[in-house]
Amino acid sequence: MKPNRNPSNRQQARAENALFDAIISLKSADECRNFFKDLCTPAELQALVDRWQVVEYLEQGLPYRKIHDLTGVSVTTIGRVARFLADGFGGYRTAITRTHHSH
Repeated sequence: MKPNRNPSNRQQARAENALFDAIISLKSADECRNFFKDLCTPAELQALVDRWQVVEYLEQGLPYRKIHDLTGVSVTTIGRVARFLADGFGGYRTAITRTHHSH
């Protein structure tokens, strides 16, 4: 969060919901790609792509070092992704289930 901003929890929730509503309104990978390229810096988008790759490799049971070697993602970030995959909010698991069923 920006240091000079102090939105209320309700304002923050409304802003998040507006973003998430925009994301779920998108109909294709191309639309999502264009939206995220507009929304994110190249480095931010790469970080998101990297984390999703880490999820896929963790699901395959690869060790953290091997994932690091394949992706360049730090072992710390890999550990964080693994923690949220196991004990997070369920978002990774939902996406995994839905994308694996669609292929």
